Amino acid sequence: MADFPKFIVATDADSGKRLDQFLVIHLPEVSRSRIQQLITEGKVLVDEKPARSSLRLRGDENIIILGAVQIPPLRAIPEEIPLDIVYEDGDLAIVNKPAGMMVHAGAGATEDARNRGTLVNALLHRFGQLSATSGELRPGIVHRLDKATSGLIVVAKNDESHRKLAVQFSGRQVKKTYTALVHGWPKQEKATISTSISRDRVRRTRMTTRRSDGREAITHYIVKKKIESIYGKFTLLELRIETGRTHQIRVHLASLGHPVVGDSLYGAAAEIRGKNAPTISLDRNFLHAAKLELHQPCTGEPLSFATPLPSELEEFLAHLN
Repeated sequence: MADFPKFIVATDADSGKRLDQFLVIHLPEVSRSRIQQLITEGKVLVDEKPARSSLRLRGDENIIILGAVQIPPLRAIPEEIPLDIVYEDGDLAIVNKPAGMMVHAGAGATEDARNRGTLVNALLHRFGQLSATSGELRPGIVHRLDKATSGLIVVAKNDESHRKLAVQFSGRQVKKTYTALVHGWPKQEKATISTSISRDRVRRTRMTTRRSDGREAITHYIVKKKIESIYGKFTLLELRIETGRTHQIRVHLASLGHPVVGDSLYGAAAEIRGKNAPTISLDRNFLHAAKLELHQPCTGEPLSFATPLPSELEEFLAHLN
């Protein structure tokens, strides 16, 4: 949000709506939690008076938003957590992140239990100091992996290497290869998905390919194995992404009707039922960042890394087979 104060006039169509619900509709770029904070901080006036979230509108009110939410500066806290370091030198580290670990705390986190257990917390304890380019909440973080996704991630130890790595990522010089298990059998043995991606206007935790104002996103896939089991049909895919949009692989595959196994946010079943067989489930996404190719940011030396599927994914595959 910008250009304060911001004025909105309620109409007859808004009669009976709660103030917070009204603002969610009229301020689509602002999250529900931020709207609640605005109201709590007294920065939303209804007919020149502070109001509660539960206020029911008549339909003729003048509503003013005085300013943005005041967010205190945040910093990540070192925490002793085991790390699987695949490679490190004086400029960078390559880490094999487990599923279930967030890369860094969200912008709404505070220096308490919500800012614990992240990759950044573990990195600060292990290395002491990382690049400051991404701010105190995300030191060293050049790119991200979703919480429920495992695999290789590169971390910058100093600002110079961070800047040079960022140039590699923005120039699409870094090659990222993933392994995924999806529901069903894709029609093509290999294909490129190039539909743009943007945030879902209704469900803000989701991304979508259904809006025309999205950002370019390119995903290539190759079928590695088709599986027919008592639990149905599945396909093991190798994927390479040229862009790094939020949830890119997950939303692209779901748009084809083949969601990633375990990814209930994008339509995968929380529990998989089979014929005369016990129900099975996966408490993470079957998505793994398996390979990473880049250049050492200061010497230019080509670097290539690979990591096998985690044991829980291997066991799930064995159960299907």
